[in-house]
Amino acid sequence: MSSIKIIENLYSAFKTKDYDSFRALCAEDIEWIQSIGFPNSGHHFGAEAVIENVFKQFEKDWEYFQFKIANMFECQGGSQVAVIGAYIGQHKLTHKGVAASTAHLFEVENQKVKKFRQFTDTALIAAATER
Repeated sequence: MSSIKIIENLYSAFKTKDYDSFRALCAEDIEWIQSIGFPNSGHHFGAEAVIENVFKQFEKDWEYFQFKIANMFECQGGSQVAVIGAYIGQHKLTHKGVAASTAHLFEVENQKVKKFRQFTDTALIAAATER
């Protein structure tokens, strides 16, 4: 399976909350790096930590939170995938919306997602969460 297809499947698993598929697509020691200033920011290690501390937190805090993909590029002979898009969401408590340009960089090794790095305008996200 191509690295792009692996990442497409990863986004689909997140969107449909298919956490079993998410686990199967990730390396056991996946490193997930959220930008400082982003909700649940920092380093998360392992698929369970990502599911519990990132994905399920979005479900609690946001009416909806989506990543709209604009472009996807395979890099470094398929060992990396860069994804350009935007976060679109509405916060549950403030009811404020957000639209923030975003880039994701994935490292793929042995047909598994090994690392995720996020690059986004965290000030826009923070503004949506402030009362």
